[in-house]
Amino acid sequence: TKHTLAAFVALMIAALPALAGPKWYTDLDEAKAVAAKENKPLLVDFTGSDWCGYCIKLHKEVFDTPEFEKFAKDYVLVELDFPKRQEQPAAEKAKNQAAQKKYGVNGFPTVIIMNTSGKVLNRAEGYSPDSGPSAYLPQLGAPAAKKPRTATPPKK
Repeated sequence: TKHTLAAFVALMIAALPALAGPKWYTDLDEAKAVAAKENKPLLVDFTGSDWCGYCIKLHKEVFDTPEFEKFAKDYVLVELDFPKRQEQPAAEKAKNQAAQKKYGVNGFPTVIIMNTSGKVLNRAEGYSPDSGPSAYLPQLGAPAAKKPRTATPPKK
């Protein structure tokens, strides 16, 4: 019926933003394997998605922007969440806490750029609300793995 079709179309339109955007892994080990296969560094976001105001603003003002989507193409993205209100599988919670301890994360949000073996290349702690991607992304720097190549002059 016409009504059902309209509801279906509205539902699909509502689902579009969820389908768009970069993929975030929630398992650091899985992400490291993908990063090794794709030869990309990892961008790991330690966040408190349901209680940390600065984490929520960082997602809305930076991670949900076209600028970040372009930036993120060079990385494998990982979100390690530390929620307070929603239940989290025990195994995921334990893995996230182990990563938090290993990387000395004491505050949220903390974003760490690391290579596939887990070596930290860069880290950004906290977020200044309303600063947006142009102020935040340079803190993360360019991936250390990709040094600019200098062109060698042709031999005569």
